[in-house]
Amino acid sequence: MAIIDYRVDDGVAVLTWDDPARPMNVVSGDALAELGAGIERAVADEGVRGIVLTSGKQGVFVAGGDLQQIESLGSGPIDAGDLLERTSAVLDQLRRMETCGKPVVAALNGVTLGGGYEIALACHRRILVDDRYAKVGLPEAGLGLMPGAGGTQRLPRLVGVQAALGLIMQGKQLGPEQALETGLVDELAGRDELVPAAKRWIADSGDAVQPWDRKGYEVPGGGASSVTFAQTMMGANAMTHANTHRNMPSQQAILQAVYEGLLLPMDRAGRVETRQFIRVLQDQTARSMLRTLFFSLQECQKGARRPKDVPRFEVKKVGVLGAGLMGQGIAHVSAKAKIDVVLIDRDLASAQRGKDKVEKTLARRLEKGRTTPERMQAVLDRIRPSEDYDDLRGCDVVVEAVFEDRDLKAEVTKAADARLSDSAIFASNTSGLPITDLAKASSRPETFIGLHFFSPVERMQMVEIVVGKETSEETLAKAWDYVLQIKKAGIVVNDSPGFYTSRVFGTFISEGNHLLVEGVTPALIENAAKAAGMPMPPLAISDQVGLGTMHKVAKQAQEDAAAEGKPWEPSPAQAIVASLIEEHDRWGAHPPPREDGSARRAGGFYDYDDDGKRLWPGLSAAMSRWIATHDEQPSAEEVERRYVFVQCLEAARCLEEGVIADVRDGDVGVIMAVGFPAFTGGPFTYIDNYGLDEFVRDADALSKRHGQRFEPPRLLRDMAAEGRRFYP
Repeated sequence: MAIIDYRVDDGVAVLTWDDPARPMNVVSGDALAELGAGIERAVADEGVRGIVLTSGKQGVFVAGGDLQQIESLGSGPIDAGDLLERTSAVLDQLRRMETCGKPVVAALNGVTLGGGYEIALACHRRILVDDRYAKVGLPEAGLGLMPGAGGTQRLPRLVGVQAALGLIMQGKQLGPEQALETGLVDELAGRDELVPAAKRWIADSGDAVQPWDRKGYEVPGGGASSVTFAQTMMGANAMTHANTHRNMPSQQAILQAVYEGLLLPMDRAGRVETRQFIRVLQDQTARSMLRTLFFSLQECQKGARRPKDVPRFEVKKVGVLGAGLMGQGIAHVSAKAKIDVVLIDRDLASAQRGKDKVEKTLARRLEKGRTTPERMQAVLDRIRPSEDYDDLRGCDVVVEAVFEDRDLKAEVTKAADARLSDSAIFASNTSGLPITDLAKASSRPETFIGLHFFSPVERMQMVEIVVGKETSEETLAKAWDYVLQIKKAGIVVNDSPGFYTSRVFGTFISEGNHLLVEGVTPALIENAAKAAGMPMPPLAISDQVGLGTMHKVAKQAQEDAAAEGKPWEPSPAQAIVASLIEEHDRWGAHPPPREDGSARRAGGFYDYDDDGKRLWPGLSAAMSRWIATHDEQPSAEEVERRYVFVQCLEAARCLEEGVIADVRDGDVGVIMAVGFPAFTGGPFTYIDNYGLDEFVRDADALSKRHGQRFEPPRLLRDMAAEGRRFYP
């Protein structure tokens, strides 16, 4: 059955792309062959004045390239010569389309991304449906890839180098108004007016020559010979290095392709892009990111690990206990998913303040054009603030989001439990308190589960679904259905203190503390973390989390030890935090007020003022009781390796202990939830790429120098001995 339907209507050849074998159109070899044949047929027909490309898929023109095919290219040795030949053939085909002598219009009825938008760029006009779900752009960089069908050459020539680099390197996807304003499309039209609008343009103007093929053409804002071009490229190169620390080969390849390609005419410029495209595919970064951030993430977004034999569960009403930061976010995303929400706090005023914060968040989105007054009001209308637990009656799901206090959580659990039906489930949003212990406050522990959301809830995609010892398969399935209904991705973890993501991320923070105590300079501690690919370094994170919170946790551990009759000796890191608070009144970036109500000045490991933040210069001297002094400092590379290794080892321990059951969840979870370096593909992919033998060898060396936390678990030793990998 044909992928592209060809028909002539009013002297215009309409080519409708509708792949019967796929839910969405993608750029494949078969589709391109039919597209090329359709273009040639239209060109040969003297009765055809112009050509319109459109789609038979509702809401989607072409979603991008065939990523399955790209992944298979990256899974083994690449035949660069063969790939060069195939990619060059695509470029030649698109070049033929834009120089065929007849006007070609792309009537884009929805999502048009990657290779789909590159095809649109080779058309003489782009008309996009005026629908809020429509998106256009070149998102490849977000997966460690780059455009490979002329995108790095045509887009700069269309909108200018500076605008194009921002779009390509950040992988931005623009809605209709932004796309029109930026110049990515030429016109917006209603759904039923797309093809008629294309026909009218062909009849009225029908210009079959691209701007860059006209004599005297100049790149908007300045081409390769201009001072502006040189300044833009130098600035982009410096910024790219500062942001990626050369961990993302695709970013440098995009810059190189744009720089070299704009020095050449279009007929030759595409070959520059092709060379860089092949170079990116030959690097393991693209393969790693594609597998984890596309294929594995899609599985998490579709609920691949949901119990299959439990009927689907529709959530119509949710109760949220606690109207603080997390409760507000959970209420927001639930109401956005058209679920009625009861938002409960200790009194009505507190609950109302939670709803007011949701309104402020929505107002900011409205100002930026990301929602409408009608949609904003619909979300707010679904949130009902309350102080009465009787309002939980009829809830399908209740999510507890109060402070990390066992007694408080037990109190609200019991209060809610008395109002819930037998079919309802109760979820605790905790970052690490064992679900099995928390479930003891419930009369129905089999319906008790953990849903660990991440802040800010409305922006973070990931939810950790935590299964307690008595949690039933039905409850797990219902939790999955709620997570999917609010359009989040989930990973399933078994109960354990700290669960999975917090355990792995905690080792990163702890390693920063170890380095500080060892006498490594704070600047090296922080800069090496950023160079390793972590979004925020450990001392800065400690300030953001709040040193008071960390001190409270240590105090609780001390009290627990005393209650059990065990000796307690604070670690040097705990002693440093205690000293910062008790002796220097430094509580972090967001300090609580003093007892008299007066405001404290922000300060912790960093100083803060109107100009930003900088490491506290007095830190080492003030903490000299616990910080060693060394004349020599470790290399940045050694510190980076320690950060990555300590997290990978903890991830492997979690797999060995059964906290997680699937390495795909393990890789996706820590990237999406806590910022493990995305370019690695996740801890298990990192170990595979490093090599099991080599990883165990280097972990042993770190263990001898720095302690047992780097000791490889038995799982890794066995895998190395048997020559096994985590992925095939």
